[in-house]
Amino acid sequence: MKYTDRVYGNFEIIEPVILELINSPTLQRLKEIDQAGYSEPHFPGTAHSRFEHSIGDYLLLKIYGAPIEEQIAGLIHDVSHSAFSHCIDYVLDAGSEKEHNHQDNVFDDYVRKSEIPEILKKHNLDLDYILDDKNFPLKENDLPDLCSDRIDYSLRTAIVFKEIENGKFFTDNLIAKKEKWIFKDFESAKKYAELFLKLNTNYYAGLPSAVMFRTVGDYLRYALSKGYISETDLYTTDKIVLSKIEPHIHNDPKLKLLFERMNNKIGFRNDPTNYDGKVFCKSRVVDPLCLHKGEIKRVSEIEPSWSDMITQESKPKEYFLKFDR
Repeated sequence: MKYTDRVYGNFEIIEPVILELINSPTLQRLKEIDQAGYSEPHFPGTAHSRFEHSIGDYLLLKIYGAPIEEQIAGLIHDVSHSAFSHCIDYVLDAGSEKEHNHQDNVFDDYVRKSEIPEILKKHNLDLDYILDDKNFPLKENDLPDLCSDRIDYSLRTAIVFKEIENGKFFTDNLIAKKEKWIFKDFESAKKYAELFLKLNTNYYAGLPSAVMFRTVGDYLRYALSKGYISETDLYTTDKIVLSKIEPHIHNDPKLKLLFERMNNKIGFRNDPTNYDGKVFCKSRVVDPLCLHKGEIKRVSEIEPSWSDMITQESKPKEYFLKFDR
């Protein structure tokens, strides 16, 4: 299978288990799940799928020599995302606006009920081992550390938003050593940390994303309450969910209003003194490791002011949304 990735370039994927997983219904569904949630009305021209990111996570781990089990863990890590990705954390109580953790909370059960266990069994691979992130330090690490997931989605976002032309500078200056991601020097580590901060400020936890999360969440929550969709529908695709709700828009004034808000057709402002609703956004910041004067150091150890940035930016962002109607 020939594959061209916007971050890592051209590849031929030949491993039978990887090909079978990629072609499975569970992975293919991710082609119709927007990475950000509902990009186009709020960030025109930036839509890209969870499938693209999942392949990217796998490719990054492959490039850096991770074992096949870790590559698989990277490939399947997002299969439990609902339609509209992290917008689900603003719909179902099982998620969290501050943590964006619904997908993680249901991941194990979701995978076990899919065709993935049978595919892994066919190739003599241990499902329980692959589902345990403790086995894969390159694939998964808590913030502010780096992991393949975090590296891939940040470089991908930066390219999509034209913050960088390509990811070559960062991948050329990144090594995987002692099961850790380490930049070759402080300059490249600091540059990556600053890029990640910019993405978080302008995109991941910015006001446009807060509006997207809140309005999509309100639209879907209301549709659920009215029986226009079921919770099961949320685990299909973005298009299927929208198509099920669409016939009700013209007969339900509140739904129509929520639809117009969701599609960014109604003005809004962030006003703590007069608002229709509060919304939190998960905030992310990284503190990469790098080689510095013969030692492995964090950016914050070399530049102490970065510690203050980590403290500040690790807190969820809170917005107070007031809509024109």
